[in-house]
Amino acid sequence: MAGKLYVVGTPIGNLGDITYRAVETLGAVDFIAAEDTRVTRKLLLHFNIQKPLVSYHEHNIRQAGEAIADRIEAGENCAIVTDAGMPCISDPGEDLVKLCAERGIRTEVIPGPSAAVSALAVSGLDTSKFVFEGFLSTAPGSRKDTLESVKDERRTLIFYEAPHKLAATLNDMLKYFGDRRVSLCRELTKIHEEVIRTTLSEAAARYELEKPRGEFVLIVEGRHEEPPKDMTLDDALELVRGLMAEGMRAADACREVAKSVPFTKSELYSAVVR
Repeated sequence: MAGKLYVVGTPIGNLGDITYRAVETLGAVDFIAAEDTRVTRKLLLHFNIQKPLVSYHEHNIRQAGEAIADRIEAGENCAIVTDAGMPCISDPGEDLVKLCAERGIRTEVIPGPSAAVSALAVSGLDTSKFVFEGFLSTAPGSRKDTLESVKDERRTLIFYEAPHKLAATLNDMLKYFGDRRVSLCRELTKIHEEVIRTTLSEAAARYELEKPRGEFVLIVEGRHEEPPKDMTLDDALELVRGLMAEGMRAADACREVAKSVPFTKSELYSAVVR
């Protein structure tokens, strides 16, 4: 009987964030596929887990992936982990899961921390709808295309960035997005965790002078529609009622419409209930 692939989330910094289920699963599988075996070995030692490790990363995806899938089909259980956070999110584990799906191998997820969602939660920006972009390409053409493609996106944008690229990324975002609110979340769950809520222009100026330290998650405000100058309260209420007719709750409809009209959610809600 074939085994199973377990997709196991690991801490993004603080080892105390690992779940009981993750520890139990890592201790029960036959072997563990790791992005960097040195990093994973430290995690296993901390929890007194002794399991064989195989290297699985972006440079050996095809060969290692087939070998792992063969072992699972032969009856072994495997856990896939990344250095930090959930495998498959901006991570080569995505390809292993796809391969297992193609070969009919059972997969099971063991949820864990996610830097993107954790940063969004403490950003102070809109969390109702968001777009995850991961790392921007270092190739100028691809980088430009990505920023161009999302500059009009109204949902909150999430990016990962390394410290040595941060200053250039902030300047590029300011160029393509204009000046918007941004939360820079640094070293989440670690000793030097920091959340900087500012604007792109202020952040770009800051890191022209200050050397960034640690890994960053950037939460960027989506583009706001400029409300028509002659929009009245009645016009705004029509938009609210349109959303409500589609099944949206009054409070949620008012919150959504308030993003693009010169009236607050409270003003709209008061008018609706009247």
